[in-house]
Amino acid sequence: MNIRFLALEKTFGRKPVEITPVTKRSDIFESKVFNDEKMRQYLDEKSYKQFQQIKFEGKVIDRRLADHIAAAMKRWAMEQGATHYTHWFQPLTGATAEKHDSFLEKTPDGYPLEKFTGSQLAQQEPDASSFPSGGLRNTFEARGYTAWDPASPAFIIGTTLCIPSVFISYNGEALDYKTPLIRSIQFLDKYATRTARLFNRNVERVYATLGWEQEYFLIDKALYKSRPDLVMTGRTLLGHPPAKNQQLDDHYFGSIPERVMAFMRDLEIEALKIGIPVKTRHNEVAPNQYEVAPVFEEVNLAVDHNSMLMDLMKKIASRHHFEVLLHEKPFDYINGSGKHNNWSLMTDTGINLLGPGDTPRRNLRFLTFFVNVIKAVNDYEELIRASIASAGNDHRLGANEAPPAIISVFIGHYLTQVMNELKQVKNGKLSPDEKTELKLEVVGKIPQILKDNTDRNRTSPFAFTGNKFEIRAVGSSANCASPMTVLNTIVGYQLKRFLTDYEKLRAKGLKKDEAIFNILRDYIKSSERILFEGNGYSPEWHREAARRGLSNLKTTPEALRVIKKEKIIRLFEESGVYSRAELKSRYHVHLEQYNTKLEIEARVLSDLISNHIVPTVINYQNRLAESLNRLKNLYPKKAQMWKNNEKILTDVSETFNELLEAHQTLKEALEHLTRTDDDDKKADFIIEKIKPSMAKVRQLSDKLELMIDDELWSLTKYREMLFTR
Repeated sequence: MNIRFLALEKTFGRKPVEITPVTKRSDIFESKVFNDEKMRQYLDEKSYKQFQQIKFEGKVIDRRLADHIAAAMKRWAMEQGATHYTHWFQPLTGATAEKHDSFLEKTPDGYPLEKFTGSQLAQQEPDASSFPSGGLRNTFEARGYTAWDPASPAFIIGTTLCIPSVFISYNGEALDYKTPLIRSIQFLDKYATRTARLFNRNVERVYATLGWEQEYFLIDKALYKSRPDLVMTGRTLLGHPPAKNQQLDDHYFGSIPERVMAFMRDLEIEALKIGIPVKTRHNEVAPNQYEVAPVFEEVNLAVDHNSMLMDLMKKIASRHHFEVLLHEKPFDYINGSGKHNNWSLMTDTGINLLGPGDTPRRNLRFLTFFVNVIKAVNDYEELIRASIASAGNDHRLGANEAPPAIISVFIGHYLTQVMNELKQVKNGKLSPDEKTELKLEVVGKIPQILKDNTDRNRTSPFAFTGNKFEIRAVGSSANCASPMTVLNTIVGYQLKRFLTDYEKLRAKGLKKDEAIFNILRDYIKSSERILFEGNGYSPEWHREAARRGLSNLKTTPEALRVIKKEKIIRLFEESGVYSRAELKSRYHVHLEQYNTKLEIEARVLSDLISNHIVPTVINYQNRLAESLNRLKNLYPKKAQMWKNNEKILTDVSETFNELLEAHQTLKEALEHLTRTDDDDKKADFIIEKIKPSMAKVRQLSDKLELMIDDELWSLTKYREMLFTR
């Protein structure tokens, strides 16, 4: 019996793992988090208030306060059974990282005790040389620092206290996703708060919120291990589509299988304990595909929680004999997985700035932020595409299941009408009648419009959905920090320009509302090209987008090169989010990751052909040839008795020869790739030669899969992986 049938045998009849029931989710929420409630309980009142003030103002925590917090945190953690602590951070590998240290130390006289100081809480020194830096430092320069992020509370996993942290080099450059995100949050706050104060002087802070929707596949672990391509690359490199996949639309929102539900319940319980407010669970479109989503949170915390959840999913899945697949396209021919990022702006007074409110005055506030976001996306659409670029996402974007690589904004028919009416605002001062008409007849009807007409466009990469913008093109395995950093930065930068334009018009004698209406009119006119209400999959839109001057960056290398443009460098330098050196490093890190992942995929595919497909086909050829010879000997004068067998052998042999030739082309291309040192040239060669060769090899192998005896085929098939329960 081959490994495929052994895997199926292991899978058959598995029962759900029993989970201890939890009656109320609120009883366990944040039970493993050192949140404000626990900090108030374990800290003295003076230290607690001082910490809250420092956290709100973003100031540095002094050593005395850090020692107090560390002592309180250690006491709480040890009461929860923790024996170690770690600075939990998000390097540019795309995964999370942690180095565990024990609380146990020895006094000078050899006495053992548990110790955790403010300096240990505030900073650790992991080996930075083993993490991607994109040339920011040499390999022999190993020093790097993790530093505690007080805005994200510590939590316990198992017996380890995890302290969310930034990761920086010896010279202070960002080596992670969190550091630029925090910088972008601060930059956005500065200019969004100033803008919000035009409408409410009591606003002291504006912050972005994020609600992510995480899609994923669940595959039985035994079946997963029977596929070397899944193990090595996260996706299947071979496999013919089953006759039934997702055509009947019967999986989406369908009844959740019992074994999957057991995994989901277990995941929810463990996620809630560490403060991830998971709320939604359901079947997704493709078979064996699911989704989990939390309630909205402040963007920095939400990004941490998404990274925490992706780690947690893998651990929980293993308990249930599942493997979680977070690759954007683990199976060809069916939908891949994305991670919708729902982004909005909140004030410290509890107002959603992208919610219109119920009065014309509040509607004007909404329109100000709404139009500025659209203007920001229009001016930096290429950068948004670059922020979601990855080898995995290239397989998914534009594949009639996810938005295209063309970035556009969907706002709906009725808001489009409002924008068109605002576009007619005359330049300069407005008469009382004109102001009344704008406020009551145009701006005043927005609440009713949004209440009754918040339609959705699944083909739009950037859609307004009532009180938030949804970035639908983010990949399932991505760190949300990347698109969120870009969105925060470009919106903050646009609001800075808005305030400059506003002050110029006010200096000319225009009143506040007149100045705002005039600016919004100009912004709407200059951003019309980015607005699109139709089918993003259609060939007509691709032609229309090109006519409008919108980019269509179909591959990651194309998208990443946007980062090198002087306009983009200037944006990030002026905002203080990235330095020129940090941007250069990001480009090299992400391009190298793209090249490495594709090279690994090509080598794994080559190995599969050599070690699985070739022996299987030869075995089948021999059987066919032996059968054919026997028939010819038995019926030498009756060709009709064996001519069909001969045709089967001929078809298999001809396809096999084509496969061997295509495989040889792939191997030669891989040899050429190893002789190329320049990453840009490597990326171009991968796109021009490696990927087409891989596609040809796959097409021929999948054709043979339908021709070969099922019992001989050694790789687990799609129909076996995607319909197990």
